[in-house]
Amino acid sequence: MNGEILCVGTELLHGDIVNTNAQYISKKLAEIGIDVHYQSVVGDNPERIKNAFGIAFSRSDIVICTGGLGPTKDDITKNILAEYFNVEMVYDENSFEHVKKMYARFRKDFPKNNMRQTYFPKGSIILNNLNGTANACILRDKDDKGEYKIGILLPGPPKEMEPLMDNEVIPYLKQFSNEVVYGEKVIVVNIGESGAEEMVMDIIDNQTNPTIAPYASAGKVIFRVTAKAESKEKCIELIEPVKNELIKRFGKNNAYISKTGKVEDNAAELLIENNLTIAIAESCTGGMVSSKLISYPGISKVFKEGFITYSNEAKMNTLNVKRNTLDKYGAVSEETAKEMAIGAAQVAGTDIGVSTTGIAGPDGGTVEKPVGLFYVCVYYNGKFNLKEIQSTGARDTIRERASNTVLDMIRSAVEK
Repeated sequence: MNGEILCVGTELLHGDIVNTNAQYISKKLAEIGIDVHYQSVVGDNPERIKNAFGIAFSRSDIVICTGGLGPTKDDITKNILAEYFNVEMVYDENSFEHVKKMYARFRKDFPKNNMRQTYFPKGSIILNNLNGTANACILRDKDDKGEYKIGILLPGPPKEMEPLMDNEVIPYLKQFSNEVVYGEKVIVVNIGESGAEEMVMDIIDNQTNPTIAPYASAGKVIFRVTAKAESKEKCIELIEPVKNELIKRFGKNNAYISKTGKVEDNAAELLIENNLTIAIAESCTGGMVSSKLISYPGISKVFKEGFITYSNEAKMNTLNVKRNTLDKYGAVSEETAKEMAIGAAQVAGTDIGVSTTGIAGPDGGTVEKPVGLFYVCVYYNGKFNLKEIQSTGARDTIRERASNTVLDMIRSAVEK
């Protein structure tokens, strides 16, 4: 069976809220082997929502819709689903008790318009929302062509939608799929996206199951290898030879397996496993490297200090960078990057010191040192590993590439 995601809300169309629901639902459906071919967003307009439902059901077996389950007049998603299946809206006593209970918890009076949340399309399976007043529902019925379709209505707020998706919707939908989808990611560094793709184009051209999908991010290329089979174990069996071939072609220094696709997670995991303490000194990245590492659970065991030394004075006063070094070579230089890295390690008393310094732009570059030039350095075991990179792109892209580059250098240093 194939699924479609329909998100309702004018606030989504206007960009006031980021639509994370579609991403979350797609991932969950993929895990149980249900393909998602389309995602749509529609505003709070009855006619347009009705048309969106019609289009979605015309091409998909399952339509999962988020939003429009609230108590106000523009919350009409349930009514339109009932209209599509030609069933009436019926009162649900348990949902009435649920809404009353939730308002008692809020210590607020029960508003009359919340009665809208107690009616559902006839024949629905009601899903109890433990995190909000709006219960969800699943309706499986025949459309006007006599084909069975499944409509699933979930609340819009992610904190309400996600538990319902995990605990109610996925267990229900498993009966309609006898396959699972599982994927692993190969991170590739030091090779550009087009160059990396060319190196494995023959594999991509001949792919069936598993499939390979490359996508680029600043400082890395990720190849997602995905298989569909009757079990996760069988998927892993299918993925293993393809994954190993990718690493063989790119080289072990340039490619490695990642559960998340985040270079910081691999670096953090290795630091913790080897009990190696670290301190980060940042100029152009302004705390981005530290932030990425700190996002990893348990990193507090090894992450000791982060320094944002943006000015020359901060580099000298905090990290003991020599004034003569700054005067002679400048803040954006190999020499300054090295002194920042060793300074971070010495001041914090850590095994590893890391530094970033560069020109993120859009201004500040010269002929000798253009915008996009940055130096990153890892000091470990009395040795420096330094890279000079000339990056292109917007300010945040340059900072992101510098951060990912030095995080991968941490991983590489620890592995060696």
